[in-house]
Amino acid sequence: MSTVPPAATEAPVEQQGRMTHRQVLEALSGMLLAMFVAFLSSTVVSNALPTIITELRGTQNQYTWVITATLLASTASTPIWGKLADLFSKKLLIQLSIVVFIAGSMLAGLAQSVETLIAWRVLQGLGLGGLQALVQIAMAAMISPRERGRYSGLLGGVMAVATVGGPLLGGLLVDTSWLGWRWCFYVGVPFAAVALVLLQRTLHLPVTRRDVTIDYLGAAFLTAGVSALLIWVTLAGGSFGWASVETALFLGGATLAVVAFLVTEVRAAEPIVPLRLFRDRTTTLAIVASVAVGMAMFGSTVFLGQYLQISRGYSPTEAGLLAVPMVGGLLVSSTVSGLLITRYGRWKAYLATGTVLVVAGFALLATIDHETDMVLFSVYLFVLGVGIGMSMQNLVLAVQNTVAARDLGAASSAVAFFRSLGGTIGVSVLGAVLSNHVGDLIRDGTARVPGAAGTAAAGGGDVGLADLADAPAPVQELIRLSYGDATGRVFLISALVALVAVLAVLFIREIALRTDTGDEREQAERGSAVRIGTDAIEGRDAGGARTGVAHAGVVPAR
Repeated sequence: MSTVPPAATEAPVEQQGRMTHRQVLEALSGMLLAMFVAFLSSTVVSNALPTIITELRGTQNQYTWVITATLLASTASTPIWGKLADLFSKKLLIQLSIVVFIAGSMLAGLAQSVETLIAWRVLQGLGLGGLQALVQIAMAAMISPRERGRYSGLLGGVMAVATVGGPLLGGLLVDTSWLGWRWCFYVGVPFAAVALVLLQRTLHLPVTRRDVTIDYLGAAFLTAGVSALLIWVTLAGGSFGWASVETALFLGGATLAVVAFLVTEVRAAEPIVPLRLFRDRTTTLAIVASVAVGMAMFGSTVFLGQYLQISRGYSPTEAGLLAVPMVGGLLVSSTVSGLLITRYGRWKAYLATGTVLVVAGFALLATIDHETDMVLFSVYLFVLGVGIGMSMQNLVLAVQNTVAARDLGAASSAVAFFRSLGGTIGVSVLGAVLSNHVGDLIRDGTARVPGAAGTAAAGGGDVGLADLADAPAPVQELIRLSYGDATGRVFLISALVALVAVLAVLFIREIALRTDTGDEREQAERGSAVRIGTDAIEGRDAGGARTGVAHAGVVPAR
């Protein structure tokens, strides 16, 4: 006779029912604080980077690598964290990712050179990859897609506070002589420690214990392929030519690693990225849109602080304040669209509108130069913020609503992975475009500045940041004007890339949002699997006759 699985493999009774609104808010407190730490770690550094690179005598390529290193590590680790969430305790994994993040932050703050800073930013990125994926996965486990909209506003609020508070805080730290830029890395540590305590006290998710097989080989091939590709994108055209032996080695190695990864995933018992996810049109198109949004958003907003400080001469604190319109648009649109999605159960219209506004915002920002009126600049940022707020989280929601419960972790992390991958490529490519365009503008302008030719020739394409602190005043002014006039091209490319997201969203098939949580769906799927297995056994007994095995002990599908 079929029996209920042993009590040891199930969650406590008080955790098996649907959570109340108050219980959800309590559980979200620690996760939202963890997300705040994740967003803060990137935004608090953005306005400090010009000061950091100038003080450490770094180059434009190194400026890009401080950002790229973190994105690369988080990109490569995101699907691994997501798959582990399908196999182990989500709560424990979130706590582990916070510990890794704290270690990386403390060591980055102690860095004495750009090279060591980049190395510790990699460790910081490993923790961030876990936070970005696991919080979304945990929310999907305890909140239904239909109800998730009302809570996505909270996530949008956390993003907004971290996005506006981070640059402001970073600016204040840099401008405060007795603190300095190193505290941009230390400042997130207390928040992370508090998040650990809150998670331990408030987050209670069922854990189904089962035999697992971790796809270590697939994880290794995935990391190798992504790393080789992104390192090539960053270095090609600068350290070596696009058509060179180094390019052939990087591309050949990346291709072999990706092919090996695909072969491994087909054969693996528990693949890191289940290829069956891509059979669904909604999931595939959402991932394509995520790549485009990530490339445009991360790849361009990284250079906003550089534009405001290098070209327009604003302090880090003032640059943070000037980003408020974008954050305000993001907060309003994510909150309002989330509430409307919860009320009506439809999401495609908001997603399509958001991606169109992202294109419009970037197209407007493509017109800026070193003389752009700051009121107009603020309007452009607001439009971009509204678009990002309506599109970024809803892409994850569309995928989570479509896939099977057993794949929630892998699917959620896949969206985050490809968005982060797009962002990493965006930072690398757009950083190279900006560096080359700035170099061209400086070389064109040296003829008009007495004594500037020697400085520009010595600096080459990276003359901007490397020589800004020590160059003569006329050359410094030329560098500032060149950065101001070159930044518009970065936003133009971002607008073109964001068009891909619009097209992908238009072809997405909208499915009404579910009203059951991830845990409820997983229990239902397990119950269905047990019932099917029991029916199969009955069919084989006594020459096909029913044996009278009772079904009362099987967990019912809901």
